[in-house]
Amino acid sequence: MGKETGFLEIERRERDYIAPEERLGNYREFIKTPPDEELQAQAARCMNCGIPYCHNGCPVNNIIPDWNHLVYEADWKNALTVLHSTNNFPEFTGRICPAPCEAACTLNITDEPVTIKSIEAAIIDRGWEEGWVTPQVPEKKTGKAVAVVGSGPAGLACAQQLARAGHAVTVFEKNDRIGGLLRYGIPDFKMEKHLINRRAVQMEAEGVVFKTSSEVGVEVSLKALRENFDAIVLAGGAEEARALDIPGSEKAGVRLAMEFLTQQNKRNAGDDEVRAAPRGTLTAEGKDVIVIGGGDTGSDCVGTSNRQGAKSVTQLEIMPQPPEKEDKAMTWPNWPVKMRTSSSHEEGANRDWGVLTKRVVGDGETVTGLECVRIEWEGGSFKEVPGSEFTLPADLILLAMGFTGPQKRGLLDRVEVELDQRGNVAANTEDYATSEAGIFACGDMRRGQSLVVWAIREGRQAARAVDEALMGATSLPR
Repeated sequence: MGKETGFLEIERRERDYIAPEERLGNYREFIKTPPDEELQAQAARCMNCGIPYCHNGCPVNNIIPDWNHLVYEADWKNALTVLHSTNNFPEFTGRICPAPCEAACTLNITDEPVTIKSIEAAIIDRGWEEGWVTPQVPEKKTGKAVAVVGSGPAGLACAQQLARAGHAVTVFEKNDRIGGLLRYGIPDFKMEKHLINRRAVQMEAEGVVFKTSSEVGVEVSLKALRENFDAIVLAGGAEEARALDIPGSEKAGVRLAMEFLTQQNKRNAGDDEVRAAPRGTLTAEGKDVIVIGGGDTGSDCVGTSNRQGAKSVTQLEIMPQPPEKEDKAMTWPNWPVKMRTSSSHEEGANRDWGVLTKRVVGDGETVTGLECVRIEWEGGSFKEVPGSEFTLPADLILLAMGFTGPQKRGLLDRVEVELDQRGNVAANTEDYATSEAGIFACGDMRRGQSLVVWAIREGRQAARAVDEALMGATSLPR
């Protein structure tokens, strides 16, 4: 695979970014695609490991060494075929997946993993440019109809696989555009939305019907789905945001990250943002912004705040500051806990760790500050550090503390499926069947908040389970 001595001769080289001062002036993607010869050189670094740990690190089990070798040989079309054999939407994962495959790469032992994510993105982008990505229309129809509830990555992957198996698939989406959090939670500067739109066109040509502004349990009854479809797949995501339970958190200047990010994405699309703003429109312009939560959503709030012209941006995390580098002997090939600096952080942000928020300060509904205290962690619990109290100036506080599970109002209030101890829809990863006959569940609605690549995996596997349940056998890959 690749060049036998490639990993010894060629240094790792990641994709370059457009300079911050230029990219902060718009919401477009800013990653520069390397030239073909550079991508081929990076692919040549793949070692053809006896045990390719990248397979295990990748939730969809991408056949990474194979398509690395094909890129090295400039066989881009076959590389795309191999890539698509495990992943319906590599243009999504090639942009927003954190690349656990690279963490598992054998070359990561020396901090020089193969640039798998960059190569993946280049393969699919080349495929679209060359016209190699076309609808895969089934030769015959099965006469079975399946309803997929939710059009995030799990719902889309499930729907596409089922349509290719010959089923009549209808996707119901409560929002006015498909994509779920890909559409409304991921900023355009990380993933432009035309990528979703062109996949929707492909899927419609394959027979998938999209019904937007159709919330199951509200505009569409579960009874109607039961009467008109042979199977139902719940893929509605985990959108119940974790709340901030401190005095003053009810003030108008304390808002959920998804309110903030969704409104900006709607502005970029030219859509009516008022429908997504029951508590009023949001902007960080000229404000001291505090983002509570140190994960990817918090980072997205940082990048969006800076583009809106925030006066200052501070990101707080309750956990202690992670080490700059992980202990490879203890963690590899698993995903390590270590210091991660995103492109949004590089654009400008104050970051602080081991901080517990205590009270939102303000006058009436107006927020003016956030009282905090430093904490120390020991044995899985923390204690406040005496005398470490401090107050940060704040006009806007954004909550990016993760999600607790799927929303119960609407759909789950009306369908009598069992929930697990965490409040997710209970279903295993063998048949993805819920406690109700004919109803399946996958993605974040089943497993809880997770990565886009896990959603795609579960959507694909759920499609296989549904196909087998309806037809008695299936040829869909697991």
